[in-house]
Amino acid sequence: MISAGQTAPDFTLPRDGDAEGGATITLSALRPGKVVLYFYPKDDTPGCTLEAQDFNARLSDFAAAGATVIGISKDSVKSHDTFCKKYGLGIVLASDETGHTCEDYGVWLEKSMYGKTYMGIERTTVLIDAAGQVARVWNKVKVKGHADEVLAAVQAL
Repeated sequence: MISAGQTAPDFTLPRDGDAEGGATITLSALRPGKVVLYFYPKDDTPGCTLEAQDFNARLSDFAAAGATVIGISKDSVKSHDTFCKKYGLGIVLASDETGHTCEDYGVWLEKSMYGKTYMGIERTTVLIDAAGQVARVWNKVKVKGHADEVLAAVQAL
């Protein structure tokens, strides 16, 4: 699991909003801005939808604080596009279908539900400072109030 003080692993991932494919987002290209990466399990599920809507509602506040917000899941770009259109999201969603970025950040873990174990994304948020260092990590995120807490941390950075 990644922790505060580490250099944030760089990545280039395909992103939403490009029906033809080919649009990407690269973490290091966002410097010297701050970056909020929030890893979530699945598009268009109750908790993930609420989390995306909460971050989306505060996008202008994050931008005013000098931060870019990026949601990352293993869903496809097409799934991200559908999700964004359905809920009117303006947030950047990156597709990590290979799972390499999720593994680099330590969020691809064994989980269990109803007595069965499976691999999945643990809902996690990572705040990266202007120098590309991990400033804070929220593990096992509870969605309610989370976007406000992250915004306060960004504003204090």
